[in-house]
Amino acid sequence: MRVLSVNVGRARLVMHNGRPVSTGIFKTPVDGPIAVHTHGLAGDVQADLSVHGGPEKAVYAYPWEHYAAWSAELGRGDFSPGQFGENLTIEGLGESTVHIGDVFRIGSAELQVSQPRAPCLKLGIKMKSAAFPAAFLKSGRVGFYLRVLCEGRIAAGDAVACVSTDDARMTVVEMSHLRHFDHGNLDGARRAAALTSLSADWRGHFQKRVAGQSP
Repeated sequence: MRVLSVNVGRARLVMHNGRPVSTGIFKTPVDGPIAVHTHGLAGDVQADLSVHGGPEKAVYAYPWEHYAAWSAELGRGDFSPGQFGENLTIEGLGESTVHIGDVFRIGSAELQVSQPRAPCLKLGIKMKSAAFPAAFLKSGRVGFYLRVLCEGRIAAGDAVACVSTDDARMTVVEMSHLRHFDHGNLDGARRAAALTSLSADWRGHFQKRVAGQSP
């Protein structure tokens, strides 16, 4: 398990349906170690902090293995690290084996998995396909956000070591499916609502679902 690329980006304006949209989804690789703080990587910007960034979603990781699958499905060969807006392009970790609450040591930093990614229209803008976010979500190949437990420095080539795993053992793909597709699974919603390592936003959603206030 290792980091293949560390990617950052500044906010930029792009046109969408005739209006300007500010987005930080255009990430490019950086050379050498880069500092990671509780709110993200040095030099990286999230344009809309209500959707991305902040301490619960400080770093976004995406598996390198998915690149080949998307390239084949979409018939495209123009992908490079950072294509899906990720900060860390990683090898050897996937949504079906990584759990919410797992803690990883990368470089001199420690990070904890906090939630799956829920794609927005800006991913469609980046991929030049309005239909892509729905396909991305349905595939389960969504990647995952991490909170920073211990600040440090991260570089491409760093090993990714699992320090601990959450006892609840709810995988990223299970959590994503539970939120977006498995609305009738109240037992799963109760497990998620009680999972303290899950981001506050997602825990709140499942708490409302258990209480009958949310689908």
